[in-house]
Amino acid sequence: MLQKKVLNKLLASAFDMPIMVTYWDGKTENYGDGLPQIHITFNKKLDLKRMAKVPTLELAEAYMKRDIEIDGSIQDLVTAAYRQADSFLTDQSGFTGSLISKFTSSHDKETSKEDIQSHYDIGNDFYRKWLDDTMTYSCAYWARDDMTLEEAQIAKVHHILDKLNSEPGKTLLDIGSGWGTLIITAAQEYGLESYGVTLSEEQYAYTLQQVKELGLEDKVHVMLKDYRDIDQQFDYVTSVGMFEHVGKENLGEYFKDVAKYLVPNGRALIHGITGQHYGAGVDPFIEKYIFPGGYIPNIAENVTHVLDAGLQLDDIEPLRRHYQKTLEHWTENYHKVYDETISEYGEEFARMWDLYLQACAASFEAGNIDVMQFLMTKGASGQGLPMNRAFMTARD
Repeated sequence: MLQKKVLNKLLASAFDMPIMVTYWDGKTENYGDGLPQIHITFNKKLDLKRMAKVPTLELAEAYMKRDIEIDGSIQDLVTAAYRQADSFLTDQSGFTGSLISKFTSSHDKETSKEDIQSHYDIGNDFYRKWLDDTMTYSCAYWARDDMTLEEAQIAKVHHILDKLNSEPGKTLLDIGSGWGTLIITAAQEYGLESYGVTLSEEQYAYTLQQVKELGLEDKVHVMLKDYRDIDQQFDYVTSVGMFEHVGKENLGEYFKDVAKYLVPNGRALIHGITGQHYGAGVDPFIEKYIFPGGYIPNIAENVTHVLDAGLQLDDIEPLRRHYQKTLEHWTENYHKVYDETISEYGEEFARMWDLYLQACAASFEAGNIDVMQFLMTKGASGQGLPMNRAFMTARD
């Protein structure tokens, strides 16, 4: 009885859309005005103490185990919670401090390697099921609304390289080079000698194979090592979806390393998830199950670190809606192989990833997080760049 009273109070103001809830005793309640758009079923009671401390983790684990069922769009439900100012799901007061201290305390090289491999070395076969053929696992760039996911991912790579206004024959380092699409494109289409660095053995092997098949061994170099162990300079540095992994305490050093790896007046394009609000920067569900060691800095943190590193900003571009659309495409692809994922990895794993993809799409949709591209120069801003921004989007 007590638990139902508590949940009744919490759910009454949790979402900005009408929902229906069926409790473990079979009784149903409607919350909000109008026809319910989502039906939530609690098959078991929840742990109220954990709900108070880490609500997203308690609810996520209950969903993974089928203690909670959701009939309707998870993305719509989570978006409705983020839009509701007084939702208990967006009140981080109960766990912000503990999360910051617990989950951002260690990012030495060995820990970083373990964190990255725990996510990316699930296996190329898993990601191949729902990514596009470029195997790009970051925000796409929708230069046109009618693009396919693959076209938008290729457009993202071009958008990054075009912003650098690079010259053929020069060198580029990609920190966190993924499955290699950017460094291969840089060599093939921009005439750059490109270098990639990753801690993922799966990504490293895949990239090496692609480079060999394309005959680019003299133009594309991939390293299986920590980015902090690089000991040379480059004309250009790129890094896509990387600074979210380095941890709060290492962000300053990350941007200083970017500066260290650039030649004088060299340019860097850093693309990553950030926020236009103040908050914890850490979610306990994602930290535990998806990205251990992750931390999402807000834009003020990033800009401060850019200045501290002695870099100057040339351009900042928010791409929030682009990542929402990317995640919606990934979710659609993932649902096509959902039963196959259950067969290979188990239902709890499959539900976890479905929840993760849709919740992330919701977070971008609601503006809870953003993704931005920071164009920077190691020298006076705009050094070597055209006087207007047309060169950045000429290809579009």
